[in-house]
Amino acid sequence: MFQSLPNSVLQMSVIFLSIVIEALPFVLLGCLISGALQVFLTPERVTKILPKNKLASIAFGCGLGVFFPSCECGIVPIVNQFVKKDVPVHTAFAFMLTAPIVNPIVIFSTFIAFGNSAKFAFLRVMGSLIVAMIVGIWLAYFNQHAVLKQRLTAAPHTDDHHGHHHHGHAHDHSKGQPFKALLQHSLDEFFDTGRYLIIGGLIASAMQTYLPTGLMLTLGSTKLLAVLVMLLLALTLSLCSEADAFIGSSLLSLFGAGPVVGFLVFGPMVDIKNLLMMKRYFSGRFIASLVGLVAVVVSIYAWVV
Repeated sequence: MFQSLPNSVLQMSVIFLSIVIEALPFVLLGCLISGALQVFLTPERVTKILPKNKLASIAFGCGLGVFFPSCECGIVPIVNQFVKKDVPVHTAFAFMLTAPIVNPIVIFSTFIAFGNSAKFAFLRVMGSLIVAMIVGIWLAYFNQHAVLKQRLTAAPHTDDHHGHHHHGHAHDHSKGQPFKALLQHSLDEFFDTGRYLIIGGLIASAMQTYLPTGLMLTLGSTKLLAVLVMLLLALTLSLCSEADAFIGSSLLSLFGAGPVVGFLVFGPMVDIKNLLMMKRYFSGRFIASLVGLVAVVVSIYAWVV
């Protein structure tokens, strides 16, 4: 049956399956965390924990990923839940941009991928922190547009109502109400986010199969062009942040250190499956501004490195 299919289709199918199989556990974990936040995190608790100073709360969001590791595959539902629970957008998005990079697993895999060299792991973490701080400052002081989609902006009130309701009954573990609600929300979130992962995986695998990589490699003649090619490659490959360092290290001799650092910083922040998941929650105008700003800052950082 499969023999009649063209090789390219079979190759695309293998890539698609590997993307989905690699990402699914992280999406599930992200949805479980999102469910826990939905049930147990109240706006009152948020205001108690977060620093009042905007810059301090951006820095707090950047550092949260070290203790609260999440792959980019499952981070969008968590950030959406943060925003709905009155976490300031500048803190939530600082967390979204850094968590897939500053978490210990990713730092260690980057260290190993580059032959036990701390240089690339350091440059990667540093780049993510710089980008997240700049994006956080933009969100805190300059962004005037709504972040959540209009149809979702009514949801926080109902969600908060449920959140308070479950919180009020959280002590009654014999009935298991909070945990039932947690599982219910996580499952809804998982099936909702899962379809975007499938569509994103299909697009990414098609681009990996049919986009002429040879052409992209010849484009990397100047450093700035090489940086842009690597950013495009990071977007199209849509790799998990635990695995992308191994691909990055294999491209080091072709492109050089700067463009590879750009690839390592940009990939976990912006890729196809991530963008589709973001489209589910956030307004298109906001996503375009966010991606544009991230791309510019990463390009400058990679060019300077």
